[in-house]
Amino acid sequence: MLPATERTDPRYHDIELWPSDVALHALWEAQLGAAAAVGAALPAIAAAVAASVPRLERGGRIAYAGAGTSARICAQDGAELTPTFGWPAARTKLLLAGGTDALSKAREGAEDDRDGAMQAVAAAGLGADDVLFAVAASGRTAFTCTCLEAAKARGALTVALANAADAPLLTAAAHPILVATGAEPIAGSTRLGAGTAQKIVLNLFSTLLMLRLGHVFRGRMVDMLATNAKLKARAVRMVQELAAAGASAAREALSRTDWNVKAALLVLRGCTAEDARTILARHHGDLHAALAEVDR
Repeated sequence: MLPATERTDPRYHDIELWPSDVALHALWEAQLGAAAAVGAALPAIAAAVAASVPRLERGGRIAYAGAGTSARICAQDGAELTPTFGWPAARTKLLLAGGTDALSKAREGAEDDRDGAMQAVAAAGLGADDVLFAVAASGRTAFTCTCLEAAKARGALTVALANAADAPLLTAAAHPILVATGAEPIAGSTRLGAGTAQKIVLNLFSTLLMLRLGHVFRGRMVDMLATNAKLKARAVRMVQELAAAGASAAREALSRTDWNVKAALLVLRGCTAEDARTILARHHGDLHAALAEVDR
């Protein structure tokens, strides 16, 4: 039986013959429907985050597994963790069918490579403190299912996202996340509704994870890496707003702390740069706790 993501939806019969404005409106409505479908999965996403946090607090890593469109969406989410939240790049692993070359050039046959999946998990050295997030629209992709099974056998926490019910990937995962987006406007083109839903779920999962791990303070990405002029200006604004400081004082504190926003805020409370780093380390980067200590 075909998964829902591969079926034909009669509503879109002859869509290629429709006027462009009509076709675009129908495609847009399908995207809205895909986004709405995520709502039912919010409890499952929250549970997966709750289970992931203790492992990552012990030094574990986040790994993503996928093939084709799903792999590219996973890679984007993983790549954004470091500049946005200061998550160490060494603690993000990408297990992609066809390797990194598949990010820019489709290698559809790679999704059947079970041996490659086993090798990818072994090379990543996944273990008990690691979290594997496996993504496949159909939930049946051989590479992705094998990655999840291999990671599970090594003790990693397994989270799976699929867009079709009764998927083997969901059955095998400790934390299954189903987002039933149904048939696509163009049958089997899961870069459309399924892909949109996958991007939303990964955004939600990784953002909530970073919230719980202390990488956000008062709605600001205080662990971002200020690697260019735009981001340095943003860091100055954050310190100004959070410390009620002037621009020159904020910039001075940032320059003394290698542009670390959290440490700069403690410096403006009277700490030395070295003490600020020590206090933050003692509280595992929790700025609320660090400020509470300084203000006692």
